[in-house]
Amino acid sequence: MATLRFSFGTMGSGKSTLALQIHHNLSTRGLHGLLITKLDRDGSQVTSRLGVSSPAIDISITPSLIALAREHMPLDFLVCDEVQFYTVEQCDELATLVDDLGIDVYSFGLITDFRGLLFDGTRRMLEIADQRVEMQVEARCWCGARATNNARLVNNQVVFEGETVVVGDTTTTRKEPLFGDVVRYELLCRYHYRRGQLAPNP
Repeated sequence: MATLRFSFGTMGSGKSTLALQIHHNLSTRGLHGLLITKLDRDGSQVTSRLGVSSPAIDISITPSLIALAREHMPLDFLVCDEVQFYTVEQCDELATLVDDLGIDVYSFGLITDFRGLLFDGTRRMLEIADQRVEMQVEARCWCGARATNNARLVNNQVVFEGETVVVGDTTTTRKEPLFGDVVRYELLCRYHYRRGQLAPNP
């Protein structure tokens, strides 16, 4: 029987790496599947910060996952990265693909946004997934404690308000922006996230 599995964690917990590994393992065993993403920082591919990547279908402009799956039938599996950005309707379509077409779905996403709140896609996957798996790689805050929050930095200041979806990176090479704001993300423990603290006090 097909399964809808949702693996979740913070940035740096190995979600995209595991997604790529599962897609590779199943594909090399003669199974037919699709690698899917949405709003990946590098476009139409799934990328791991370890340097591994693979082309993927970006569903940002795909209205129906069911129609997409039917175009590529027969399908044994889907590997879905960045599922926190999926709409509630797209998450429900993943469940339909599992239940009605017998396609295994392996989905991966962030647990909370920069405000510490569940993404809509994450919430829906937690509600409907057959299996909910927390990633076992524990990302760390600068202080060494377990990181639980994806902090958004705008011009190197932690912010707690703004649009839910703003794609940025986890590193920056400039101290000051040349044009506009520089947006990036950093992992923090709850204590330092609540204080917006990025380094030890001088």
